[in-house]
Amino acid sequence: MTTANTLASLRQAWSRLALRERRLVALALAVVLAGLLWSLAVAPALGVLRTAPVRLAELDRQLQSMQDLAAQARALQGRAPVPRDDAVRTLESALQQRMPGRAQLSRAGDRVTVTLSGVQPRMLAQWLGQVRDASRVSVQQARLTRSPAGWDGSVVLQLPPE
Repeated sequence: MTTANTLASLRQAWSRLALRERRLVALALAVVLAGLLWSLAVAPALGVLRTAPVRLAELDRQLQSMQDLAAQARALQGRAPVPRDDAVRTLESALQQRMPGRAQLSRAGDRVTVTLSGVQPRMLAQWLGQVRDASRVSVQQARLTRSPAGWDGSVVLQLPPE
């Protein structure tokens, strides 16, 4: 059956309907089209409008976080470089100050290995924060095990470039 034949048969069926039946079929078709329009166009748009304020607030928080990180990165880039010997002296001083007798430092080229014995977690975290800012070192490797006295193991630090 071709499209022309189908349309012709639909026209015949339509012409056989009484006026009241035609109106009811037209009304049913209008209801179906309205439902289709609602489900395909209006409902999704209303859903977006409902969730937009929450999503915008989340995006604003993410943007603020990214701007804060960018400002921190610019501040870090603007700081003067620390010579390696000064960085090593700062590391040694911080070890003696924060962890006397619990850590040993050994240097090999552009890396420093700190061997820890019974270091409390808070003490280690404070020391790492201090030396990261003051010496501009970065942690390359950490091998730590928990013991009754605290943390045992080693931390390998990368010294700043010369």
